[in-house]
Order: sequence, then structure tokens, then C-alpha cells
Amino acid sequence: MITLSHRAFVVIAALASAASPLLATSHSAPTATPFPGWPATHDGRRLTPLPLTAREQSFADGFPGHIARFTDGHREIILRHVTTATRRLHPASDCYKGLGYEIEPLSLRRDANGQPLGCFSAHKGETRHTVCEGLRDGKGAAWSDISQWYWDALLGRSNGPWWSIVIAEPEYPISDRS
Repeated sequence: MITLSHRAFVVIAALASAASPLLATSHSAPTATPFPGWPATHDGRRLTPLPLTAREQSFADGFPGHIARFTDGHREIILRHVTTATRRLHPASDCYKGLGYEIEPLSLRRDANGQPLGCFSAHKGETRHTVCEGLRDGKGAAWSDISQWYWDALLGRSNGPWWSIVIAEPEYPISDRS
């Protein structure tokens, strides 16, 4: 039989366990490292800056770091330089879902440097994109999952700053490919 004091203990233990990551000393406090600037290329392709949309600019206000949008002539690339563990960095699939896209998970991929990328197909009407995203720190650690990165950063298993990349590539019907 569970007594009231036993229930209270279980509730207090559960709350303490849930709050422990928030109370842990985080090594991901904002870094004094200056922003290095945006890269000129990605995957060997020249990047051309694009303006942030109103929605992206609203999101960027108060973001712990910098956000920019680019094109390489075919793909749209969003880069984020993140200075601290934050829930304001969330999966790209959340953004696409919020914009009314249907999401289909795809297999994990690797970029030109072998870093993991989480990918999905996003479609709304005739518009289809393959979207891949990943994060990396300056010491070679990489993540394909934002939540995994967040806990590693929050608990000090990785120190910032971090680079987040989202690559959206249009999908074409097979008959349109040459």
C-alpha cells in the first residue's frame, strides 16, 4: 500500500529528476568568441545571400547568435551561428509543418565532410523539397538531431559556438529531370 508520504516522495523525486538538467552547471554559456562571418561557399558552391523573410526576421530577433539565408543557385541554405544552448533552435520539420507542409522522414545522410544530416521530404501541393539539417561544434562533434544537440550543449558535453545548417533542395518529378 502506497502511503501519502510515499506518494509525496515519488512526486518530489520525479520533479527533482525533471529539473536536474536545468540546475546542472552548463558549459554552454554565451561565448566570447567573435562571430567569424558567413562562409562564401558550401559544398564547393558559391553562396549568394538572400534576405530573411518577415517570419525568419521575427524569429531571429532575440536568437542567441546569427541567422542568414543563402542560395547556391539551386538549393536554399539557412545558416545559424548559435552561441548558447537554446530551445529557439528547433527542427526544420517544425517550421515546414507550421507552414502547412506534409513531412515524410528520409534516411540519415552525410555531407561532403562525412557529418550526419537528418533529412525529410516536405510537400505542399505541387511544391516538394528534400530538406536536410545538421549541427556541428568547433571540435568535430556533429548532430543530425536538434534535441540531441540541445541536451549535449545544455549539459556541457559540447561547448559553443555551434553551426546549424538547413539545406532545402527542390524535388522534381522524374519526367522533369534530365
